[in-house]
Amino acid sequence: MPTSSRKKSDVALKSGAATKADTGETTRRQRGVQRKVDAADRSKPKPKSPGAMQAGARRYPVPPFPKQHHPKPGEEWAIEPAPLYDAPFWQGSGKLEDKVALITGGDSGIGRAVAVLFAREGADIAVAYLSEDRDAKATKQAVEAEGRRCITLRGDVAKRAFCRKAVAETLKAFGKLDVLVNNAAFQIHSADFADLTEEHFDTTLKTNLYGYFHMAQEAVPHMKPGSAIVNTGSVTGIEGSKELVDYSMTKGGIHAFTRALSGNLIPQGIRVNAVAPGPVWTPLNPSEKEAEDVSQFGAKTPMKRPAQPEEIAPAYVFLASPQCSSYITGEILPIVGGY
Repeated sequence: MPTSSRKKSDVALKSGAATKADTGETTRRQRGVQRKVDAADRSKPKPKSPGAMQAGARRYPVPPFPKQHHPKPGEEWAIEPAPLYDAPFWQGSGKLEDKVALITGGDSGIGRAVAVLFAREGADIAVAYLSEDRDAKATKQAVEAEGRRCITLRGDVAKRAFCRKAVAETLKAFGKLDVLVNNAAFQIHSADFADLTEEHFDTTLKTNLYGYFHMAQEAVPHMKPGSAIVNTGSVTGIEGSKELVDYSMTKGGIHAFTRALSGNLIPQGIRVNAVAPGPVWTPLNPSEKEAEDVSQFGAKTPMKRPAQPEEIAPAYVFLASPQCSSYITGEILPIVGGY
């Protein structure tokens, strides 16, 4: 072997030996760290499973809830425990002073909580609802208890004629329209995709997508710069849900609708945003799930409980108020309890 080749070979051998020594040292160091961690793990008692997270101004109900299954569309007065909507520790500060808001699905759940906080912030409220007269009356009384005016509008947002009427009645009662909250929804599970009928699919799309489209298109011509549209999306529109294929699709569509419409309305000075909640204790779910599932609703979230409507409503105040979010449009705000 030529001298130059022997030298190259010697260098390669030495280099290989050095590399082996380096990696061996790294391996020993990693195993040393592992031994210390393993010893620490063995010395500690098994952690107890934490209870449901309580981080609010008051304690909120946790699963298991009473087993219950209610007929559609679901009525708040019949739900046990009653959803918490009045946010007694929320101090109004005029964020929506003398504004007028039209809220679909405003009779119960998130819609009712939003109506109450909007009123506490100085807004007059038009509540659109399907057929839950008793709930709508209770929401009207709650708004009036805040010192603001309220009208209730019974009808189906899936029908263009009702959306036109709802906007017209709001203008007749209050003279203007500053905030539209698209919140009405239809949801019911279908465990097997093959069982999802065209009627079921059509009902979900007509309520959740057509309703938002109709209401926005009727409202926008009457809204001035500084007005806002807030849509209710869902975590299912972000992650999907295997038993809510149709509902997940519509909520994803609402998110896309929000982003697209926001760009379209920038020249008119109208902001469009969405809130995407995780599990919330409202009439929507006890009328959607079987009684056994209802009792454990929200238990699988990191917080181990569903949100209460009053925990979601402040996000709507934030997105509706030009004092809070004048530079925010086209955003989807997830409130999902730590997912």
